[in-house]
Amino acid sequence: MECIPSIDIRGGQAVRLVRGEFSRETVYGDPIEQALAYVADGASQLHLVDLDAARTGRPVNGEIVRELVRQVQVPVEFGGGVRTIESADALFGAGVGHVVVGTAGIEDPEFLRRLATRYPGRVLAGLDHRRTTVGDRTVRELAVRGWEESTGVDLGAALRALEGLPLAGVVVTDITRDGTLEGPDLDGCRYVLGATHLPVVAAGGVASVADLSALAGLRVLERGLAGVIVGRAFASGELAVADAVAACEA
Repeated sequence: MECIPSIDIRGGQAVRLVRGEFSRETVYGDPIEQALAYVADGASQLHLVDLDAARTGRPVNGEIVRELVRQVQVPVEFGGGVRTIESADALFGAGVGHVVVGTAGIEDPEFLRRLATRYPGRVLAGLDHRRTTVGDRTVRELAVRGWEESTGVDLGAALRALEGLPLAGVVVTDITRDGTLEGPDLDGCRYVLGATHLPVVAAGGVASVADLSALAGLRVLERGLAGVIVGRAFASGELAVADAVAACEA
């Protein structure tokens, strides 16, 4: 299970939100400096998100993204506003290793199919969902456009629709835990592992080495998680990148 530090960019700054709420934002400074620090501490890959682009579909922080990719010496996966073939072409041309498609993949499945076929093994489907309880049933509903709009689409149905596409995997984020440092949704991760044959990268809530060990130990039909994305715990200093990488490798 690979440990992947996340850097979210808004207005040119590295930020973290709580449960995707833009009103609950903490600013952490220069995103390029943050990226270089993570790599120096042992990160072998970075997860980069343009929050402005996720809301608007426009590459608001494009110049920062290109410069960050140029400066770091590890693969970068990028998400936020990837809604056209041309935008993906530009990102790959700038050196991005993988792109994460969220909103466009849900609203236009044919676009996701065409992009994955054009770039096999280099596109991840972003499945960001809010978890609620209805009676004795857990409901996981996907959200789009910077997590500001609900879709009515169930996570399980979305996973089934992706089967057979030449994707690099799925990035599954529990919005209700993202940025909270309350620990990951282990039951949700088990559910996803059992619902898809694609590689699964989990995100949301990780705060400690114990959380990482619990995620690394998950197995469903002999399958485990391919990776885990960690954001606020690294940015706030709650968890050291070097310790997290060592825990995932162990």
